Amino acid sequence: MDLDAVADELYGLRPEEFVAARDRRALDARKAGDQALAKRIGALRRPSLAAWVSNLLVRRQPDEVQPLLGLGEELRRAHRELDGALLRRLARRQNEVIGALGRQARQLAAEAGHPVGEGVQREVEETLHAVLAAPEAAREWAAGRLVKPLRSTAGFPAADETLLARRPAPEPEKPARTRDRTRDEDRREEEREHRRRLAEAREAERELRARQKEADAAGRAAEEAGTRMTQAEERVRELRERLRHAEEEQHRARAGEQDARERTRQADQAVREARRRAGTAAERAERPAPADRTRGHRAER
Repeated sequence: MDLDAVADELYGLRPEEFVAARDRRALDARKAGDQALAKRIGALRRPSLAAWVSNLLVRRQPDEVQPLLGLGEELRRAHRELDGALLRRLARRQNEVIGALGRQARQLAAEAGHPVGEGVQREVEETLHAVLAAPEAAREWAAGRLVKPLRSTAGFPAADETLLARRPAPEPEKPARTRDRTRDEDRREEEREHRRRLAEAREAERELRARQKEADAAGRAAEEAGTRMTQAEERVRELRERLRHAEEEQHRARAGEQDARERTRQADQAVREARRRAGTAAERAERPAPADRTRGHRAER
């Protein structure tokens, strides 16, 4: 048992499983007589939900790690070189990649039995922005052992005022005044070019942040619209099911009504027949029997 192996195991678990598993591993280390390892294992912190989702993305989608790290290197190089056109192209790509990975991470969390909301997704995307901005953050994220979400700095540190301090190496002093004037003009031109490129880079960075906000807002709107659509579809399914039950009930009621009417008709017919028979029987009862009529005639004689 070593710390790396234990950390890899623990940070692959769901947050609610972390503490119990960590304590078991620390106890195993103490039983094995390695008190130092037990202490280091016990010091491992449980990841927040957003950190766990970020770790899950690294572990479940390892093929996504290197492309994102490569994009971060391109972005940092573009900032160092003050390449505004390249920054704008990479900014669009950055928004697409981070948005896609954020949604993918949320889906992985749901598949792992731990659905998360939009707030956690935004923290995961903020972590990915930090990964693009700083190599240290990229290495930390790629290890898959985050304890809390990473925070990106405002812009890329490599592109700042220090770039204005760049100067060509001074040339040896020469007596010719024309050479001095030429050198001064060259320096001023280089300064103007540096300022122009820095301004262009800053404008590209402002555009990047604006597009990031727009992309985040659009992502949230799409998520909300998707939720509303899911709810509406569920409501439609529910209403269709209720309609189906109502139609079945209507069919049964109509069949019952027809059956009742048929029974009523038959009962009415039976009543009429019974009345007819009863009337016939009453008439017969009122008539004298043939033998009685004969005895009556003999008595008259």
